[in-house]
Amino acid sequence: MYLRVDRLAIELPQPKEPDANAAAAVQELLGGRFGEMSTLMNYTYQSFNFRGREKLRPYYDLIANIATEELGHIELVAATVNALLSGSTRPGEPASAPLGVAKNLRNTHHFIATGQASLVGNSMGGHWNGDYVFSSGNLILDLLHNFFLECGARTQKIRVYEMTTNPVAREMIGYLLVRGSVHALAYAKALQTLTGVEIPKLLPIPKIENDKFPEARKFEERGLHRKLYRFSPEDYKEIAKLWNGPAPDGSGNLEVVDGLPEGGPVPDLPEAPESFAPEYNPEELAEMAARLMRG
Repeated sequence: MYLRVDRLAIELPQPKEPDANAAAAVQELLGGRFGEMSTLMNYTYQSFNFRGREKLRPYYDLIANIATEELGHIELVAATVNALLSGSTRPGEPASAPLGVAKNLRNTHHFIATGQASLVGNSMGGHWNGDYVFSSGNLILDLLHNFFLECGARTQKIRVYEMTTNPVAREMIGYLLVRGSVHALAYAKALQTLTGVEIPKLLPIPKIENDKFPEARKFEERGLHRKLYRFSPEDYKEIAKLWNGPAPDGSGNLEVVDGLPEGGPVPDLPEAPESFAPEYNPEELAEMAARLMRG
């Protein structure tokens, strides 16, 4: 089961203006081949399908626990996309073509399919695909795939970072560079215990440290690159058998945190009546909701 908390993993800055083309690029980090939907669903199905769980508890706990963190990551990327899209158009009568600006933007799917909001898809509007999920049943192979997936995801995060200077996008990417590096290291350490191969020495891939990115550096200065959060009140405690010892950068010891990140508020997206979101006359819905809440 899952317990949901109505907060984002971090607090995002408020956008000063819409940036729909940055939103299109960021979509790749949500629904692309190496996006957060892929990390979430790969680890989730590997945890569902895990055989010999009780005998291999630390490895199961690691995969299942990271899968749960990835739920918060798809939420964070979606919130970033939504923040960048908000305000791209203005209310108006349908005959005035209030969505006209969208025809010249990178991803018109944002304006046609979702009411100016995130997609379960990539930067070109192509939908995320279940064929991206790799769950072979072989523990070493699945862990090796997960390591590869995290390294591929890091590469694409850096490329999107280099495409935009938008502070909302860069704040999110900086955080996910740090958290993704934690996951890559965790899978590398797990593989080392099973194979003896010093896979952590391969990191980082690409060969550029997170401290080269100011938005990532500040999270590392708070020690987030050493912390593996445990997303359960009582379960997944055996991850501490794998996540321990000195951090590779010599900044301290790796730490399992019993609890969630501090997080930040979920932005309240403004109405977009020109997209009928939540409706053409949103005040009517608000009035009905107010009556409901008054009892």
